Amino acid sequence: MELSRERWAELALHPVRIRVLRAVAGARLTTHDLAALLPDIPQATLYRHLATLVKAGLIEVVEERRIRGAVERVYALPAHGATLDAAALATATPEDHARYFTAFVSSLLSEFSRYLARERIDFAADGVGYQQLVLHLTDAELAKFAADLSQVIGPLLGNEPGEGRVPRLLATILLPADQPAATDSPQQTPERGEGSDPREGNG
Repeated sequence: MELSRERWAELALHPVRIRVLRAVAGARLTTHDLAALLPDIPQATLYRHLATLVKAGLIEVVEERRIRGAVERVYALPAHGATLDAAALATATPEDHARYFTAFVSSLLSEFSRYLARERIDFAADGVGYQQLVLHLTDAELAKFAADLSQVIGPLLGNEPGEGRVPRLLATILLPADQPAATDSPQQTPERGEGSDPREGNG
């Protein structure tokens, strides 16, 4: 099913649906699995948004299991993913991108707030960190950086939930920075936390 930018934004940028899509990414989950992963979302609300995403083709039913007379469905992202394709992004307006980015940042704030609300947090032990870096790169160096980052992350995307594996959110942003004035010296913001090495890439 091909969605317009407007319809995709209406469907995918809802805060609850963002979390559902993120949970299903790289995994095959039942409604029971999703309810366990998103315990703060009322089940009726979760099932309603899940049905909406399935109807729109942003999530697929990849398996049906019969358990004690009931049918349990297994969900996954479609092969093409749940994001806009390159052609749709290329024709998006600045206002479209502002909406997409606002939803992206809002979802990060929500995730971080949920982390801070835990009974116990430990940045080092939990592998939490955030920072900004300015990289001075030629176009060729940027292309190599993106390729190298994809080579590192790519194999990990196939990891399925399992014993000892903790879901870890890696968010990436890459955009041109303003050119510093000739008298300015490059500055780097200090990293918050010590347990991770966040890197910026295409996202």
